[in-house]
Amino acid sequence: MAGNGGVIAVCGHEAAYGRALEGLLGPHVSVVAGGRALFRAVAAHLRRGEPAVVVPMTLGREPGLVADTARTLRAVPAGGPGAVLLAEPFGTAQHLVAWLRAAAGRAPADAALLVTAPSGDPFEDAELYRVAALVRRYGRHALVEVAFDGGDPDPAEGVRRCGLLGAERVALLPASFTAVGPVGARPVPVTDIGPLVPGPALRRVLDERVADAHRRLREHGDDGITAGLAAADHHGHAHTHPPGEGHGHAHGHPHAHGPGDAHRHHHHPSAAEADRGIRSIA
Repeated sequence: MAGNGGVIAVCGHEAAYGRALEGLLGPHVSVVAGGRALFRAVAAHLRRGEPAVVVPMTLGREPGLVADTARTLRAVPAGGPGAVLLAEPFGTAQHLVAWLRAAAGRAPADAALLVTAPSGDPFEDAELYRVAALVRRYGRHALVEVAFDGGDPDPAEGVRRCGLLGAERVALLPASFTAVGPVGARPVPVTDIGPLVPGPALRRVLDERVADAHRRLREHGDDGITAGLAAADHHGHAHTHPPGEGHGHAHGHPHAHGPGDAHRHHHHPSAAEADRGIRSIA
């Protein structure tokens, strides 16, 4: 990795603006929040004559992080072609479904699942309900509820609701890089399933995103920034497909293409790709 320059993991609320990933991604990775912190980190690499690959650390609920990152990278003084690359996001909403399904496999079959994440804007929070519904539909657990750190319902209220709905035990599933918040008094036994993506898998997926960014530049001359600017427009939440559905509909909106890239824009993975995501953290 050192021969390819540095890696910068840019974080939003899904990773507590970097706090949740400190020390987990390896010594070659700088973990920063967006905005000024990202600008300074990229500029420091360029001053040292080092290229940098920036990876947005979202699991699919924060498309604004990708677009904001692209805008910041556009503002950094140019360091030459390919000096700064914007990688694909760490994960998509379908990756999140797949990783939650894998985590749910560690929970007792008779437990209710409580999917938790830091609260975002109303659209991002609504997306978590959609993700949880897919986890329930394609899983073995009859009851799957949602709770938000810093939102409504919070984890404590989520556990209480599970108990009221007849759950005899609850398994906490984090749908973010952060740990589950306190649940207070517990009307039923609660099990914390642990991190959504374990440390070794975090580093493996991150390395894959970096390698893909270098491949995209090498094969298409595309630094990823132009495509990233549109991440929160027509793609992201309103453009996802549940597992088992392909991508056969036509697009009526214009696409942002990188140099030499005839048709490149962000798609969420197919069901087969989602299943590979499950195996990647097994």
